[in-house]
Amino acid sequence: MRTLKLAAAAAGVLFAAPVFAQDMAPAAPADTAMAAPADTAPQAPDGTRAFGIEPYVGVMGGWEQFDNEPNHGIPQAINSNGTLRNNYRLAGALVQGVVGFNVPLGPVFVGAEGNVAKGVSGNIDWEYGAAGRFGVRAGDSGMFYGKVGYQWVDFDNYPAFVSGDRNNKKVDGITYGIGTEFGPKDIGLQGITGNAGFRIRAEVNTFGDFHSFRPMLGVITHF
Repeated sequence: MRTLKLAAAAAGVLFAAPVFAQDMAPAAPADTAMAAPADTAPQAPDGTRAFGIEPYVGVMGGWEQFDNEPNHGIPQAINSNGTLRNNYRLAGALVQGVVGFNVPLGPVFVGAEGNVAKGVSGNIDWEYGAAGRFGVRAGDSGMFYGKVGYQWVDFDNYPAFVSGDRNNKKVDGITYGIGTEFGPKDIGLQGITGNAGFRIRAEVNTFGDFHSFRPMLGVITHF
């Protein structure tokens, strides 16, 4: 009799276990619901906070070609006898450093950055300036943007300006452009940057009233 009672008790426990598990199952969504606010907090497409500040630095390289035509572009290079200096190259390769920050606002962002560039060919010596950026965020870590700012350009041994100021070798004006940034996951590398790291930037800028053409490509490191 005792054996039958023990067997019946064991069978009851085995039968009750699945029923108990089913009865306890609804408790899991409650825990999940408690954790939901952290998981569903506003985020930008790349997983960073939807609102905050993202500083960055970068190195870029490219080319700039200034217009040097009569009555268009920057003042022409003039020799001491008043003739046009045709061998003066207002174009060349550039290496540029940038530093700035983004302010993500959900799916869009605004920001500002400064830049310093050194000419490595032609007669462009130094460039420096600042610009504001605004655009939309896309994919895991991508963005498309426009930018507007002000740029100063120093030319190497500029002989003279049409204006007659022979000591002035600097021009300045408004600069604006468009560009894009994309991270490794956006090009199929499994998102190795996480919430910070390298992004590739490609942009095109112009100076003044379309007085230059300046394509640039580089690497930006976000923090």
